[in-house]
Amino acid sequence: MNCQTCGMNMKAIVTDLPFKRSETTIVIFKGLPVLQCENCSEYLLDDFVLKRVEELLERVSTSAELEILRYAA
Repeated sequence: MNCQTCGMNMKAIVTDLPFKRSETTIVIFKGLPVLQCENCSEYLLDDFVLKRVEELLERVSTSAELEILRYAA
């Protein structure tokens, strides 16, 4: 797959990424599988990974300022 930003090759990696759950809550997913551009570092989540991230984000309390979750498919 090629990057939609620069057209270079996307590589499958595992990384940690932050997601904003609310105005005051940030969730960091550790061990998240993504496709990342080898040139510009743009990343892309597969549909099934994004669906799982959304499911997990719904469970996070918005009263927490920071939550760290380990991604598990």
